[in-house]
Amino acid sequence: MATSVGRRKTPNYQLRRTLSHTAIYLVLVLGAILVFVPFAWTISTSLKTEAQTLKSPPEWIPNPVQWQNYPDALTARPFGRYYKNTFIITILSVIGQVLSSAVVAYGFARFRFPGRNLLFIIVLTTLMIPFQMLIIPRFILFKELGWLDTFLPLIVPNFFGGAFSIFLLRQYFMTVPLELDEAAKIDGANAFQRFWSIMLPLARPALGAVAVFEFMSTWQDFLGPLIYLSSDRNYTVSVGLAAFRNDYFTAWHLFMAAAAVAMLVPLVVFFIAQKYFISGVTLTGAGGK
Repeated sequence: MATSVGRRKTPNYQLRRTLSHTAIYLVLVLGAILVFVPFAWTISTSLKTEAQTLKSPPEWIPNPVQWQNYPDALTARPFGRYYKNTFIITILSVIGQVLSSAVVAYGFARFRFPGRNLLFIIVLTTLMIPFQMLIIPRFILFKELGWLDTFLPLIVPNFFGGAFSIFLLRQYFMTVPLELDEAAKIDGANAFQRFWSIMLPLARPALGAVAVFEFMSTWQDFLGPLIYLSSDRNYTVSVGLAAFRNDYFTAWHLFMAAAAVAMLVPLVVFFIAQKYFISGVTLTGAGGK
């Protein structure tokens, strides 16, 4: 009797499973289309003439294809310098964020001291403070230090760690068995040696996730460079694009060409480091007490 009931339920179960999978795939396809359409429109517009960009209804396939838009856009302003500035700021920010956050996270994960949990909660609460609230005090501080119109306001704060990076790395360090520390202590390794020789090599997935997150955030940052940088020679790519848009207000084809090139680096980094994005999402839910 039970077998016959089970057989009757099997087709319904398979049908529900097929429908649920179909619905999931449809949602994913629609989401992919929503993400891809703006990117495709950017590429299409970057290859059009100025007259074609204003046509109604719009044309998706440019005819003729204007490859000259790219060298024209990149030479209209010094984008080579903008890329150099952005790479300098981004690479140094990544190094500072990874090293400083790893040190702080190691302390929270491995050392027992009074008020440790309370201090960690205070660090996490800084995630709730909007960046806009810190603009004026930071601007006054950097002005008094004489750092305005330099890269220092965009780089130095990253050498003091970030709450999210500290949280992510601490969660990973908590998953490493304490027996490794005890064995290293027996061999005579001090705290720094245990951190540098044992914990950091084991934490490469988490460190990679932090590095990728910081790279993407710094590369795409617009408000910070806009506030602290005033000289054209110090502009980053994001601020340079805004300045380009002001100079060539009607030249959408050139602006899209410059924007397409600006998107190239984040896209390459994303496809190379996809696994670190995934591990970063996974690691935030890992760890212990």
